[in-house]
Amino acid sequence: MPALTLRLAQGTPCWVSLMTDDLPGARAFYGELLGWTFAPGPTQLGEYVRARLGEEQVAGLGVSSVTGFPVQWTTYFAVDDADRSTQLVRECGGTVAVGPLQAERAGRLAIAADVSGAVFGLWQGEEHLGREAGPGPGGPAWAELLTPDADGAAAFYGAVLGVPVAGAEGGSALLVGGRPVAGIRRGAELRGHPPRWRTHFAVADVDLTAGRAVELGGRVLVAPRPTPRGRAARLADPRGGHFSVLQAAA
Repeated sequence: MPALTLRLAQGTPCWVSLMTDDLPGARAFYGELLGWTFAPGPTQLGEYVRARLGEEQVAGLGVSSVTGFPVQWTTYFAVDDADRSTQLVRECGGTVAVGPLQAERAGRLAIAADVSGAVFGLWQGEEHLGREAGPGPGGPAWAELLTPDADGAAAFYGAVLGVPVAGAEGGSALLVGGRPVAGIRRGAELRGHPPRWRTHFAVADVDLTAGRAVELGGRVLVAPRPTPRGRAARLADPRGGHFSVLQAAA
């Protein structure tokens, strides 16, 4: 899809970012798996690069500065006013871990957790507007929250982001402009893991991608299977960062 020239509508997932303790290893793994190249990004939170597909920026990778912080992907939502949205997080029972702060001239961000502890980001784009999920292989395809309290999460995100939430197959969905942009589902398979937003990347062939991930040192957590959005698999990178890959239904 072409580069964005307008800020995405409030409530749209607009960016995903990996915090890891092995940035060179993450670059090698995801570069080989998803066809990414890399360019420098803002450094307010430490060393950080932006992944590219051709000339398009699709994701960020950074070094966690917190000892013992889990390796994980974070979904960011577009907001018109990061300071106001951050205040709404607190008013709705969530917590704010970082910000709001300025990421050089790229935009303004905050990192927060919802009422169940799932981490997410808020992004007020300026020079860097983010990327809307699209069908192209290698880019973000879908964001889905797994949580033990799906109803509470739906109320929280609807209020913080100011968007409607509607029932969807297997759970509910945040709607922007009348279309689903992210899912919320009761995560029966969490099995002791904390609630989390799961990042899905589009791929041309889920089965081949899962096999390649293992060759590159990753793991298959859930084998390729049909889902309402297409054929999907849940994987982990060599440092334990969970993500999913999705082959859209024909």
